[in-house]
Amino acid sequence: MALEKYKQKRNFSSTPEPSGDLDVAAARAKQAKPREGLFFCVQKHLASHLHYDFRLEYEGVLLSWAVPKGPSLDPKTRRLAMHVEDHPIEYGTFEGVIPEGYGAGIVMLWDRGTWTPEVPDVATALKKGDLKFSLDGFKLKGSWVLVRTGGRWGSKSGVGDSRSWLLIKHRDEWAGDVDITDFAPLSVKSQGEFEDILAGDRPDVWESNRPAKGGEAGAMLATIIERAARLKAGRIATAGSATPGPPVPASKAPSASGSRSARAAEPKPKARPPRLAPPKPAARKKPSARRSTSSR
Repeated sequence: MALEKYKQKRNFSSTPEPSGDLDVAAARAKQAKPREGLFFCVQKHLASHLHYDFRLEYEGVLLSWAVPKGPSLDPKTRRLAMHVEDHPIEYGTFEGVIPEGYGAGIVMLWDRGTWTPEVPDVATALKKGDLKFSLDGFKLKGSWVLVRTGGRWGSKSGVGDSRSWLLIKHRDEWAGDVDITDFAPLSVKSQGEFEDILAGDRPDVWESNRPAKGGEAGAMLATIIERAARLKAGRIATAGSATPGPPVPASKAPSASGSRSARAAEPKPKARPPRLAPPKPAARKKPSARRSTSSR
């Protein structure tokens, strides 16, 4: 049954995640035109550890792999990708806090766009464990491949039902030695960091249900919570003290360029409203290996 494993692992009375509508999945599968592009997304997920969830639309659901270190644009770098349960297509626009239970943590919509298969039959490629495809996202573009391996989490036979795959970038104009996760860390939905997502939620959601304890992920979450608390406090203070004042002379008003923060200077993807239909991202130039100080 579609999405059965996804539903078994979650309590939808306590999580904001979509439960998944089977009628929507069936209709989506019927209308899909793979050669014209299907939806894909990458969600940056801070739970018990930081990882990136790589998702490809197929037959009305999102095929999903957890990539611990995130995608790499370097063809020489093979990223481990653990195959996990299919997710509902509605999950593709999800960004927010999972307060408790399975996958508790913070989810950022790190990239999204369309994907097209580079194989004649996707089902056969998945069964074989060798899926070649092209991506057209805000951050990830060009030709890629997902290859199943035996690996530590593989089946006894090393084929067929192994959870262990590798995500590899093919050599093309979009390949390079830039660390794309470091070069472009922000959300394509809110243009913010994890702390911005947290600061937009009720404090009891993220203060009383901490998804990570101890280790690197726990330390990262503690720092993020502190930053979010400062953002939240600043917004409340600003709202409480907002009273009409005397007009500011034009000569003393802050300029558009002078009022921008260092982080706001980072190039931001064009904002788009959440929707289920695959977006058509505008083409972006290939990132340069030389990192500009103005883009950080």
